[in-house]
Amino acid sequence: MFNSFSNSWSLIKSSAKVLEADRELIIFPIISGIAVLLLSAVFFVPMLLVGYFGRVANQGLQVVDYIILFLFYLLQYFIIFFNNTALVGAALIRIRGGDPTVRDGLKIAYDRFVPLFFYALIASTVGMILSLIKERGNSISKIIVSLIGFVWNVATFLVVPILAVEEVGPIEAIKRSVAYLKKTWGEQLVGTFSIGAFFTLLFILMIVAVGLIVALLVYSSAQPWTYVAVFAVAVIFTLGISLINSTLNGIYTAAVYQYASSGNPGTFFDPETVQNAFQPSRIKKPF
Repeated sequence: MFNSFSNSWSLIKSSAKVLEADRELIIFPIISGIAVLLLSAVFFVPMLLVGYFGRVANQGLQVVDYIILFLFYLLQYFIIFFNNTALVGAALIRIRGGDPTVRDGLKIAYDRFVPLFFYALIASTVGMILSLIKERGNSISKIIVSLIGFVWNVATFLVVPILAVEEVGPIEAIKRSVAYLKKTWGEQLVGTFSIGAFFTLLFILMIVAVGLIVALLVYSSAQPWTYVAVFAVAVIFTLGISLINSTLNGIYTAAVYQYASSGNPGTFFDPETVQNAFQPSRIKKPF
């Protein structure tokens, strides 16, 4: 566990060096977040106004509701993949010794518009099917679905950088992602303590700290505005954590792809640290 944490901390520091060299990389998660919020507003505000959710609560989901939900999934996935591709593409330019701009990243994503859309179509279909099975299944089926979801996430780990760099479609990108991972880390592998897990721990610590502060405020009969201030700081801190987490994860993915495809993760990352991003699984089954 300690080795996994140490390796993750090294990955965070290396990814942060790339972000420090190109601070504009954080713009892509901001664009993604704003776009997803706008998409949610376009879908759910009209539904709220016409009493859609009350009808669903009384009658359940109909065929048309699943179509609407799938369309939302598809567009949300596409927005996220588009901006992740822009982020990873720009990060790869920096890792390879270049000096990217926001425009460079957006151009990379725009040039791969069609493959990204079809990959979003595949991913949203898989995601929705797994969600429906998990929602309606029993405990065993939920465990199976979780395992399938894990396998899918690992198998598609390098799809975004592959789509950003290589002139292939989404299905071929999935195949190459699996091939790169197998070639570099072996047939059975699992991820070590990840960057996302580190920031999740940071978020949990923040919640604990906020809880303690609120308890002290209640005990001291503090003024109402102090609660608002604590809440505002917590929201800002949460947004900051999310943006940095998304940016560093994109940079980290770019480094893993660079290492898997060329054997050299670039000047910002230590090869051994990237090599330890995955390790052999104890379960002797191919993923």
